Amino acid sequence: MTTERKYTFSWSTIGEKMAIARPSLGPTTRIEVYRLLQYTLRDVLEEEFGHQKTDDMFRKAGAIAGREFYNKFCLEAEDISSLVTTIEEKFKELGIGIFRVESINLEDMTFTLNVEEDLDCSGLPDTSEQICVYDEGFIQGILENYTGKKFKVREVDCWCTGARTCRFSAEAVG
Repeated sequence: MTTERKYTFSWSTIGEKMAIARPSLGPTTRIEVYRLLQYTLRDVLEEEFGHQKTDDMFRKAGAIAGREFYNKFCLEAEDISSLVTTIEEKFKELGIGIFRVESINLEDMTFTLNVEEDLDCSGLPDTSEQICVYDEGFIQGILENYTGKKFKVREVDCWCTGARTCRFSAEAVG
């Protein structure tokens, strides 16, 4: 069964010509507005589908975003070092967060990555919950596009659990 789609992501549909689209305001907004969108959407989805299905949907959306991010900003990366440098620069430039690599093992394709001042959760109250499932998908999408392998990415530390940085474990699967 084919589902009719009203919207399929592409960079051109989100507006690449900000000088025309927002001549006075420009391309930026405050973090509260981003979180307003994310957390109200999450609230509705959890009400409809439960938290696990909502996590799966956010992770899937994050993976699409990560692939698109990679295709737009990281295609020139010739090796893992240049990929990391590009991600660090773009995350900071775009206000996503401060990306850092804790460890990389290319033999078994495992990574431990940190995002400080994370767009999704930095400054939120402690809830004892790791909440950055969209970021899990985002990192997954980048790694899958770069390596051509499937990845499982999970947050192991989160601002909302008191860690004050978001740490992610990534491993190739299959």
